[in-house]
Amino acid sequence: MSELPRTQALRCFITVAREGTVSRAASVLKLTQPAVSLQLKALEESTGLQLFNRTPSGFTLTEAGATLLPLAHKAVAAASDFKATADSLKEAQRGTLRVGTILDPEFTRIGPFVRSLATSAQRTEVFLRHGVSGDVLAEIGRGELDVGYYVDATPAEQIAHHNFAERTIADGRFQLAPLLCYDYRVIAPIGWSDRVMGKGWAELAHLPWLATPTHSGHRRLLDDIFRPLGALPKRVACTDQEEAMIDFVESGICLSLARDSVLAPRLARPHNFVVVDKVKLTCDLSFACLGARRQEPTIAHAFTVVRSLWNIKPAVTGAGPARTRNVAKNV
Repeated sequence: MSELPRTQALRCFITVAREGTVSRAASVLKLTQPAVSLQLKALEESTGLQLFNRTPSGFTLTEAGATLLPLAHKAVAAASDFKATADSLKEAQRGTLRVGTILDPEFTRIGPFVRSLATSAQRTEVFLRHGVSGDVLAEIGRGELDVGYYVDATPAEQIAHHNFAERTIADGRFQLAPLLCYDYRVIAPIGWSDRVMGKGWAELAHLPWLATPTHSGHRRLLDDIFRPLGALPKRVACTDQEEAMIDFVESGICLSLARDSVLAPRLARPHNFVVVDKVKLTCDLSFACLGARRQEPTIAHAFTVVRSLWNIKPAVTGAGPARTRNVAKNV
């Protein structure tokens, strides 16, 4: 015999010996009768032994077949143990990643991200927790999340150099990998055109605004603009849905931020708001982790995968990765 018999052939040998006929063995193994017969023939040819006596009433073991049957059982059991142990070792090597999500799944491309991690060589298992931008960063800081998505204003120097270079915030505590740059616009009730058109942030600060949750990126972005001007604006309502924000504005009671892509379909039909012409906020959607954990294998792999999904090119000497202008869809 030149090589060990295949496990499938041994299973056919064992089952035929137990069932007594090829037809019953084929049914048990969920194979065709010709397939079982071929496996038996190949096994007998490879061993050079006749394993069964063929009779009108079925198959009976020859002396050689009876001698080899216990060894066939051991070989099949050993093959099963081998596979189970290998699967266990592979599962033990499977990484886990706790990811904080914001916005909607389509916008953050969370589906392709999870799928890429699950099917990669590292086979990372992802656990998702949805929240608002500030809460995600806080949970990363407390070790409750490994990575997450975060929205913040694009630094002026990054806009000037048109790149997606990674950067740190909070005195280096957090590492951010920008994925997408987009603009927020200020919208106002249509009857307020004379009060908002041609105006800057200082003048808009005196008007009523729509609020969003305390730790949302929307609230933080506006507070960072208005606080240096001396006082935060009066907030007259609160919501966390951008479509609802537009509805509040159209009701005539306040100003709000909104993304261009959310405004576009509204602008294409009759509407009761105006887009303020002199101000906007340029922001980044980033992927974040603790700076001290950036090079951990699972986290480093996650950064590589997410930046690949967003087509962020690696840095070249003397420049950061190429920045692609794009516009987001939802808050």
